[in-house]
Amino acid sequence: MVDSSTRARFAHATKGVDATATVSLVIPVRNEARNVAWVLEQIAEDVDEIILVDGASTDATLITAQRYRPDITVVPQEGVGKGSALRTGFLAATGDIIVMMDADGSMAPQEIRHYIHFLRNGYDFVKGSRFIAGGGSLDITPFRKMGNRFLLAVFNSLYDSDLTDLCYGFCAFHRRYLELLQLSATGFEIEAEMTVQAMQAGLRIAEVPSLEMPRRSGKSNLRAVRDGTRVLRTVLRGHRSGVSGHLLDAISQRRGRAPGPSLVT
Repeated sequence: MVDSSTRARFAHATKGVDATATVSLVIPVRNEARNVAWVLEQIAEDVDEIILVDGASTDATLITAQRYRPDITVVPQEGVGKGSALRTGFLAATGDIIVMMDADGSMAPQEIRHYIHFLRNGYDFVKGSRFIAGGGSLDITPFRKMGNRFLLAVFNSLYDSDLTDLCYGFCAFHRRYLELLQLSATGFEIEAEMTVQAMQAGLRIAEVPSLEMPRRSGKSNLRAVRDGTRVLRTVLRGHRSGVSGHLLDAISQRRGRAPGPSLVT
């Protein structure tokens, strides 16, 4: 829950950001030597800072990454789990905009510009969606898709939302809102926690189409039942925490999402 004193410091309407705003890309890595080079090669010049959060890799992940991008910043992960890795990276980021994505090749760095576009045009928090026109998934199993639909239905019902994807980790936001998000998740549920906190903080949310590809090599650490349960707990716990009644009007004036996500050409 965000207290009123914290919210007051962010109560001004979003005006977008200057075109010169800097962009930090946070990528958690752990034994991704076979994937990280492909990811780094695809990153365009509109990213000013690349932060690799290393979860104690035992392969050649860091050597490979530094060979392809000598300018990367490597930060040791604090704690265990994807959520811990991302929170470590967020704190290390210096850009005006923070983008988060995976290192396994399942997300296309070329899509980053779409996220930046919406942040520079009045939105506060931008989520990738596999389930709107222009998006898709070549990786999701029927079981995971069913679970995602269930979790999304619960979320939309509790938060009076119409989002189309909840459990997808390609997101971007203004770094100035990091304090408002009040993140504490340690695992994959951090993606849902960010969305819950963004909704409760009254941030203006947009969804952009994203194509999820199969990871290029290796196996994912995601466990559908275990991590789905953690996501559900995060969504329910966030709703129980609620927001102060006298703040609801102010929040509703700022809450929103893109009326029709569009690609930048």
